[in-house]
Amino acid sequence: MAPHTLQLARQSIVCLIQAKMFAFTDCRAVCGGDWEGLGGGQRETVKRQLSVSSDSKLLDEDIQEETRVILRPKKPPRPKSEVFLNNKDQQQRRRTKRFSAFGGDSPFGKSEAYIKLEQLGEGSYATVFKGYSNLTNQVVALKEIRLQEEEGAPFTAIREASLLKELKHCNIVTLHDIVHTRQTLTFVFEYVHTDLSQYMERHPGGLVYHNVRLLLFQLLRGLAYCHKRMVLHRDVKPQNLLISEMGELKLADFGLARAKSVPSHTYSHEVVTLWYRPPDVLLGSTHYSTSLDMWGVGCIFLEMITGVPTFPGVREVYDQLDKIFKILGTPVEETWEGVTHLPGYNPHKLCFYRGQKLGLAFPRLYDIVEGENMASALLQLNPDKRIDAEEALRHKYFSSLPKKLYELPDEASIFSVEGVHMLPETRAAGLKT
Repeated sequence: MAPHTLQLARQSIVCLIQAKMFAFTDCRAVCGGDWEGLGGGQRETVKRQLSVSSDSKLLDEDIQEETRVILRPKKPPRPKSEVFLNNKDQQQRRRTKRFSAFGGDSPFGKSEAYIKLEQLGEGSYATVFKGYSNLTNQVVALKEIRLQEEEGAPFTAIREASLLKELKHCNIVTLHDIVHTRQTLTFVFEYVHTDLSQYMERHPGGLVYHNVRLLLFQLLRGLAYCHKRMVLHRDVKPQNLLISEMGELKLADFGLARAKSVPSHTYSHEVVTLWYRPPDVLLGSTHYSTSLDMWGVGCIFLEMITGVPTFPGVREVYDQLDKIFKILGTPVEETWEGVTHLPGYNPHKLCFYRGQKLGLAFPRLYDIVEGENMASALLQLNPDKRIDAEEALRHKYFSSLPKKLYELPDEASIFSVEGVHMLPETRAAGLKT
C-alpha cells in the first residue's frame, strides 16, 4: 500500500479517537494518601517506565488486517476546530494548534497545557516524561510518540487510545488527554509513582502476604472489567502494573491489547513478554481468549510471594517451555486434548517431565491459606481449564477480605472500604504471614 495512503488513514483514526474523548475537568489526584512503612516516612522518588511496550513490533499481521478495514481512498475533511480565519493572529495559532476535534477554545488537546519535567523511560516507539498540567495543576505522565513522516501514528498507539477512552475503572490507568502535533502524538495519563517490578525490587525476597492478596485482588478486578467488555490486555507483566503510594494497582500499556469479538478468533501468537507467556501461545496457538491474561496473573502471583520470576527462560521459546514443564509436567493428549497438534509441539525438542504440586516447587504457598489452590487454578497448562478473572475474585483465597469489596462501583478504590490498607514491607520474607 502507498505510504501516504497509510498515513492519511492513521491520522483520520487519531481524529476520530480525539473526537470521542471526554474533556476531563475534574482530573483526580492519584498519588494521595499515606502509606506507612515506605522508607520510615521518607518516600524514595522512583523513576519508572510507564506504558512503553517492548513488544510493539509484533503486530504486523494485525496492522495489515485492520488497515484493510479503515483505509479510505480520499483524505477525510478536516475537523471544524482546525479551520481558521485568514488573519495573522489565527495563522500564528495554526502553527501550534493540535489536530483535535475537541472544538473551538477547548483547553484540552493543546501542547501548551502541559510542561515536561523529566524523562522517565523510553521504548521502541515512545518516550515517557513526568509532566505538569497547567489545566488541573497536577503532575501527569506524558507518553510522547514520535510520528514518522511517511508512517504517521503507530497502530499500537491508536489501539491503546481507542481502548482506554472506553475503559473507566479504578484499576486501569486513566487517559486524560491526547495532544496531536505534526511531529508527535502525546497521551496524557494520570501519574502513578512506580510499577510492580520496581516495587518488588525495592522489597526483595517476596512481599508481605497480606499485600500480595490486595494487589492480586486489584489486578483481577481490573482484568475482569476488561474481559467483560471483550478486551484482552495481552501483555500482563509487572512493568505494566502501576502502583500508587496508597497501594492502588492500575493496569497500563494497552498497546498490545485488542477487542475480542468471538472466542475462536485467530490472533498473532507473538504476544506477552516471554516469562509471562502461556504454554499454549508458546506452542504456537493463535486461538486464545481471556485465559491468555490469566496465565500472566498466575506468574505474577508467585513472583510477588517468592520475590523471583516464576518461569525465567533465558534463551528462547523451548527453554521457556522447559522451565514450565519441569514443574507442571509435559502435556500429552491424555492431559490436554489437541496439544500434540499445536505447531510448536515437537517431541524432539521437548523433554518429558512428570508434574508435581506447586507447593513442592514453591514451599511458601503452604504458608498461605488457599495459596496453592489459587496458584494452581491460574497456572493450568490447558487454557480451557484455567480459571477466569471473575471466578478468581470469588476464590476462597480472598475469603478474609471484606464483602463490601464486591459491592464497589467500578471507579471506586478498594481502599475506600474501612479497614482495607497495605501493611509495611518491613519483615523478613520467611516471617511473612
